Order: sequence, then structure tokens, then C-alpha cells
Amino acid sequence: MKFKGVIFDLDGTLVNSLEDIADSMNNVLQRYGFPSHELQAYKYFIGNGIKNLVREALPEMCKEEELILRCFDLMMGEYRNNCTNKTQPYDGIVELLNELAAREMKLAVLSNKVDALTKKVVMTLLPNRNFEVVIGVSDEIPRKPNPLGALLISQQLGIYPENLIYVGDTGVDMQAANSAGAYAVGALWGFRTKEELTLNGAKYLLNHPLELIQMLKEI
Repeated sequence: MKFKGVIFDLDGTLVNSLEDIADSMNNVLQRYGFPSHELQAYKYFIGNGIKNLVREALPEMCKEEELILRCFDLMMGEYRNNCTNKTQPYDGIVELLNELAAREMKLAVLSNKVDALTKKVVMTLLPNRNFEVVIGVSDEIPRKPNPLGALLISQQLGIYPENLIYVGDTGVDMQAANSAGAYAVGALWGFRTKEELTLNGAKYLLNHPLELIQMLKEI
């Protein structure tokens, strides 16, 4: 199969953002006197956008929509200021991106993070890494698993979906990839489990980013 490009998820795939997200949301919870969460709990709050993360993090008896919206606004402010404090690319990501660029593969990012924050994180932590398209959630682009963002990237790159690899770390990513017609690849170094990725349609699993280069030789 001839692949010509790769779409990457951001959080849990290109960068480990867990601490900055957890710190920001815990700051919001503490303002209201609510209990905070351990770092590992945020692995399961992440993946469906910040508003959903806020809903999941709030106490079970405090999930009325008005409070969710107030906390969402606070969370956006906190995270906007803190989104690159501790976040770093995963081991092997920079080398992988360099190798893919050397192979003339077109590269893109599709995140369920708000578009402006997606672009900020990529430009700050992965500058000059040859991403031709970087897209987050906006009024025009719905959250994954809706495939619209992936299809838009396909169009902008000028590559048919079946010639694109989609690398992500959650079931939502695998659903989006398959719905768009891209080749779904699961990142096991991220926030979710092998079982979740497989159940949601991962066609190939990677233990380390550089294994993608070996995958390209095999398929």
C-alpha cells in the first residue's frame, strides 16, 4: 500500500500534555472547593474536548450545565496560560517527524483540542516540523470521531484518505480514522489501552513512534 501522508493526533500521540491539563483543571476545581483528581485519572477525561473533560472532572452531584460552562471558561483561561509548562514531545517523535519529512511524506495534526490551543502547542513545542495542516476543534470543525477534520486535511494535502495513515492514542481517533477511510494506527505510548484501540478499529499498533518507519516497510 502506498502511503503519502500521516495525520497525527496531538495529546497522547505527539506530546504528553497530561500534567498541564491536570494542573489546570485541578486549579479550577480547587477554586470551587471541589476535590482534585490524581494525574492518572485525567487519562480517561482527555480525548473528547475540554468541555467534556470539565464535565467528567466535576463531582457527580455538580454537573448542571451552568456550572459546567463557568468551569469551562475558567479551564480555558488556566490552560491557555499553562499549556506548554510541562508538556513535551514523546521520546522519538522529533526523530520520527524528521524521518517522515526526509521520505517526503506530508504531515498534519488533527486534535480535539480547541484550534487556537492546538496551533499554539504545535508551534511552541514542534516548530519547523513540516506540518502542512494543523487543525483543532472550531465552529467549522467538529470533534472526532466526526471524520470531517480528517477529510478536510485529505483535501488540503491533495491525498486520498486511503493513502493517509492516521496515528492516535484513543478509540475516538481510531473511529475517526476509519470513518474517513484512512489507515488507523494506535499509539500505545499514549493515554489509553491496547484493548480500547483494537476494539475501535486500530489496524496496526505501535509501542514506540519510530516503529512507524518499520511499519511503512512492512505494508
